[in-house]
Amino acid sequence: MRLFVFNLSFVLLVLITGFSCSSSRQTDSKTREIDDLPQIVVPYTFVLPLIPETLTSSDDRVKYLVMHFWDRFDFADKKLIERPDITEQAFVDYINILNYAPKENAAESLLYTLNKAKADKAMYLHFASLFEKYFYDPNSPFRNEEYYLPVLKEVIQSPLLTDELLSRYEFQLEMTMKNRVGQRASDFTYTVASGQSYSLHELKSEFTLLIFSNPGCPTCEAVTAHLNNSESLNDALLMNSPTRTMLTILTIYPNDDLEEWMAHLSLMPDKWVHGYDKEMEITNKKLYDIKAIPTLYLLDKDKNVILKDTSIEAVESFFSVNR
Repeated sequence: MRLFVFNLSFVLLVLITGFSCSSSRQTDSKTREIDDLPQIVVPYTFVLPLIPETLTSSDDRVKYLVMHFWDRFDFADKKLIERPDITEQAFVDYINILNYAPKENAAESLLYTLNKAKADKAMYLHFASLFEKYFYDPNSPFRNEEYYLPVLKEVIQSPLLTDELLSRYEFQLEMTMKNRVGQRASDFTYTVASGQSYSLHELKSEFTLLIFSNPGCPTCEAVTAHLNNSESLNDALLMNSPTRTMLTILTIYPNDDLEEWMAHLSLMPDKWVHGYDKEMEITNKKLYDIKAIPTLYLLDKDKNVILKDTSIEAVESFFSVNR
């Protein structure tokens, strides 16, 4: 999957200084100088809005920018769909700027963007696919389900969707609503190698790092090796005692090839807990949105979600800060 570079330094200059920007990129001969023109649509390029000089604080400037980011983009021109150097690059810049805006302003901006994209059906579907690609795809470093939620809730109401797309986005909304940060994680029963079964919610631990993984998966092996050698996680594990468990690392095999799972157990860290889903309830009941393997969740002592579908860097950072 191709990802586009974010022009962070330029946009930060726009937000922090009083500089009124004209264009972040000039892509072809049709681009024209617009510094002294009204905020009009400029064809075959992307031009940032002119931020009023009266807005001097970075907070006010970013709020204005996220709400007016697409003012000069021609959503009715479906030819721009075929110009990722213009449209998709601008989209990546846009979703990064959202991180600087208050959550409520970001959500409002997302819906405003979708509404503007209704100018053309093909453009609307293209923007819906970009939101999916960057906010929902497990391989996207910009993945953000909290931003994707208002998009999904809006998109599934659109008459522009085909039945196939409607079904897909409805499923994504259903799964995104599950196990959100701050919510109690879905309970399930796991079975360990001895044949004994336990409930996730009954696990007594200040923190639980829940890892859905498969034996023989190269990415799973790499993540396991990284976490097993992580200084911050090993420091937390060293704090475990007979009277208090600071951290439990629980790997769960969500599939049904028990023989393969048993064959790989000797390769797994012995300080961790390893279980499998004997009844396949995680998959059959769709308890967790496992878009890719491995999938990591960090839970607190009450099994509330701290980090959902997260990265090893985020997990390490959490324990580095909360030593």
